[in-house]
Amino acid sequence: MTNKLASYLSPPSRREFAETFRVAGRVSFWLQIALGAVSGVALLFAIFSRSFSNEAGNNAGIGFSIFLAIVGLLLICFRIYWSYRYRRLAKRLEAPNPAVRPRKEDIVQVLRIGAVSSLAGLLIAFLGSELSVIVVLAEALAQPQGAAVYNPENVIRSLYILVILSNVNLIGAHFVGSINSLWLLNWVDQ
Repeated sequence: MTNKLASYLSPPSRREFAETFRVAGRVSFWLQIALGAVSGVALLFAIFSRSFSNEAGNNAGIGFSIFLAIVGLLLICFRIYWSYRYRRLAKRLEAPNPAVRPRKEDIVQVLRIGAVSSLAGLLIAFLGSELSVIVVLAEALAQPQGAAVYNPENVIRSLYILVILSNVNLIGAHFVGSINSLWLLNWVDQ
């Protein structure tokens, strides 16, 4: 049993790491594209909604939350490119010519940049979603019960829900990227 455990903990061979690097890069790439696309569409709906100018002007918290979502979306675009770069590095690792293969230090540096960008995006998306949830909660608590039935201006606006949806999907996308980078970084450092 201990030999079996030791074999799982042994450092990966170049070929094993290249294959895992390629597959992890591909999975991360597509998951981040899917979650980033949902986030982008929700954000576009929120930005181009008919009453955006009226709603955002009244609430600075939602405006800042939209700004944070845009920054998080830009970071996920960078992270998607970075995941694609993982796949290209995996191809170079599998090259028969040792001069073409990247050094371990280069791979570690690429993984660290990916992890830092994902963690920064995770923080930004988390702050954006918390801010928008606080705005929705404040509006809900400020209304007397049943007031929305008589006064339609007091209902929670769909813009707020779209901004929350966008930020939550960005959290998921950045989480996938950070798990991918940190797991590969841990594995390559063994």
